[in-house]
Amino acid sequence: QVQLVESGGGAVQPGESLRLSCAVSGRTERVYALGWFRQVPGKEREFVAGLIRVDGLTYYNDAVRGRFIVSRDNAKNTLSLQMNRLKLEDTAVYYCAASGPEQVPVSYSESYIDWGQGTRVTVSS
Repeated sequence: QVQLVESGGGAVQPGESLRLSCAVSGRTERVYALGWFRQVPGKEREFVAGLIRVDGLTYYNDAVRGRFIVSRDNAKNTLSLQMNRLKLEDTAVYYCAASGPEQVPVSYSESYIDWGQGTRVTVSS
């Protein structure tokens, strides 16, 4: 089992940047993928970005590709999401998540077994 704690959310204006961090602890060596998802009220949780823990191969939702950067620091057991040129539609609660050891699709929420509590990002003018 893995524990995840997000930080870094807040309120910004369109065009500004935020950096989210996720502290990962526990049996991290058994994690295949780490991901960021987001959710707004009344909608399903949406994949934002993710990566393969061992080799760092990244995946992005087309809506954030070119604006967001997902990265990991295996030595510090952290997952980060650098969010640039934020838009109104990026407003959501952002969650980090960890899969188990099996190779699974990185963009599927069903691939993940452990989730953080979420951090709120509000983009408004």
